[in-house]
Order: sequence, then C-alpha cells, then structure tokens
Amino acid sequence: MDIFKKCSDYTTADDARSLGIYPYFHALETKQGPEVMMEGRREIMIGSNSYLGLTGDPRVIKAGVKALEEFGSGVSGSRFLNGTTTLHMTLEKELAAFLQKEAVVTFSTGFQTNLGIISGIAGHDDIIFSDRENHASIYDGAKLSYATMVRYDHNDMKQLEELLQKASPNKGRLIITDGVFSMSGDICNLPEIVRLAKQYGARVMVDDAHALGVLGAHGRGTAEYFGLEKEVDIIMGTFSKSLASIGGYMAADHKVIDYIRHKSRPFIFSAALTPANAACALEALHILEKEPERVQALLAIAEYARQKFEHNGLPIVHKSIVPIIPIYTYGELRTLVACKLLFERGVYVNSVLPPAAPEGQCLIRTSYMATHTKAQIDEAVAIIGDVLNHLPTDETEVRALLAKHHG
Repeated sequence: MDIFKKCSDYTTADDARSLGIYPYFHALETKQGPEVMMEGRREIMIGSNSYLGLTGDPRVIKAGVKALEEFGSGVSGSRFLNGTTTLHMTLEKELAAFLQKEAVVTFSTGFQTNLGIISGIAGHDDIIFSDRENHASIYDGAKLSYATMVRYDHNDMKQLEELLQKASPNKGRLIITDGVFSMSGDICNLPEIVRLAKQYGARVMVDDAHALGVLGAHGRGTAEYFGLEKEVDIIMGTFSKSLASIGGYMAADHKVIDYIRHKSRPFIFSAALTPANAACALEALHILEKEPERVQALLAIAEYARQKFEHNGLPIVHKSIVPIIPIYTYGELRTLVACKLLFERGVYVNSVLPPAAPEGQCLIRTSYMATHTKAQIDEAVAIIGDVLNHLPTDETEVRALLAKHHG
C-alpha cells in the first residue's frame, strides 16, 4: 500500500473549503493587536493569546530589532554547542528570579519545551499522572519518555488519589497539569495536587503557558495565584503568549535544570531560540515587572466580556476569571458556519471541534488582551450575540442557511 494513500483519502479540509467554511490559516496583514487586518477586513481580534497586548508594543519591537542588528538573524546551532548568546543567559537568569526558582532553561518552542522536559525527566521506570485535558505536547512528551502514562478525569482529585494509591512505590511519580486549561479556561486544583503529591511521594509539574501574565498579583502564574510557588517542582511556560515572542522555558531547582541541559534530546539537538526572540521575551518580561497593573486590566476586561455575554444569554461553557471565554455552539457544522459569519462581520474567534471538544459540544473560543477597550468588547459581543441567536441549532436548517449564503 502507498504510504501517501491516507493523504489522498483525507477530504475533510477540501469539503470545508468547498462549502466556504474552512476556518484556518486566515492571513494577518498587521501586527497582533485588539484590532487587526486580515484578508482585507478589519477584525476585532478575540482569538489571540497575546494576553498582555505586548506583541505590537514598540518597546518589544525595538528590543528585537536591536538584537537582530547586534547578534544577527540566528545562531546556526544548538544551545549545547555554539547557540548560546549573552541574551539567552540574561533571559534565563532574570526569568528564574521573576519566577522565584533557582534556574531556568529555554527552548525554541513551547511544544518542544514539554517534549524536552518530560522526555528528559521521565523514563521506563516512571509513571506520569496526567489530566485528560492537558495540552497535546504533554501527551507527546509522555510518549517520547517511554514512561507509563495514566490519565485522570479533568480536575478529578479523587480519581488522581486512587491512581496514586495503586501505583508502585518503586517507580518515580510525576503529576503533570495545565495551570490554566487552554480550551475551557479552567484553573487546575493546585492545592489538592500539591497535597496528594506530598502524601504519595510524587513531584509536580505545571504547564503555565496560559497562566503567566494572567494569574497572580505579579503575573507569575498558577503557583503564585495559590501561594504555592515553593511547592511546585517544575514550571513550564511559553513566550508566545504573554511574553510576546516565541519559545518556551522550564523553571526548577538548579540540579534539575542542569540535568535537562545535558540529557534532553529535544534541547540538545535543536537550534537555539533566535537572539531577536530572546530579546523580545526579555523586554516583555521587563514590562510585566514594571507594569503589573496589566494583569489586573486583563482580568477586568475579561470579566467585562463575561458579563456582557451572560447579559446577552449566550451559553458560556465555564465561569472562570481568566481571559479565555468559550461559548457553546454544539454542532460541528453550526460552529464552522458561526465562525464564517463572524469573520465576515469583523470578529475573529477560534473554532473548537472534535477531538478537541466532545461530539455535540463544539464551541468557539474567545480570548482577550489587556489592551482591549470596552467599546471593542461591546461591538464584538453584539455581533456574536446576533449571529448565534439567529443561527439554527438543527443541522438541516444550518445546511439550508449555508447553501443560501454560499450560493
């Protein structure tokens, strides 16, 4: 059999394109911001993870340009060999101090960070306890580690304890959880996870990709939010969200970081983060440290949006405090049509379809920036309400509406 047969058999994307409801790869023509231009349209951007609104900040851009001029466009090698610059060292030192950890090591992408941490720290003789709604990179990191992975139902601490009780005491144990879950906006039950880890001799790793700059008085993330910074063994995070760049990091004790630097294949055999990206992340960190009020502004605008959605009777999935607000759209076709109509009317959101959502529980994921204005939120919510309140839930009726619109 031709190994490419699966490619020719895959028609899902082409089917969506033929109906005019393909939701992916819309091209930006401007910087990320509360409003953008995409394919000639003004769009209110409520589908970005630039939570602090720093991606287009002139200070961040200036820092990136300066690094580009000073260090060039790349380092042409891994951190392990010729790819370490003074910028990498400074970023790691300052980020460790900010997160109140002994050391930090950086990676080229957030996905690679989880691959590098988990496959480096866990092995055949270890068990990973993973929340079912953890990010895909955690699942893939666990596979790469060859450790035994057991999953517990989302935020189900009773089931986690049962799994810990059953686990062999002769195996290393690592509990991994997202701090803020990227689709639902749920916050993990970190106090209970820490308690169980202590009771059953496990270590704790928190993926704070969507919590840095979002939770805690200083924006340090989930552990700060719960007052448990000394109790979390590994904090993973990304630069592509609040810190306005690309890449990721691991924060932990010095000995753990040093081990990963010398044992993690995804770290050793990947080219280093570009100097410009390192400089942008560092400048964004400086801004967060100087302007912690951005965190409160972010949570305030998210709460404003949440109240507006509730006032309009829209079915919000979970009530959380974070700037991620998912709205049920139920059927897959209805979700895709909703996103199409919203895009055409100037609101950019993200569609969440199976397997990222259960069948019949599809949703649109909206997310917010500290730099959004109430006027922008009012406009976006009014458009979303109008589209969803007039969009049928019956799939046959949705198809008829789509045919009329597409025709």
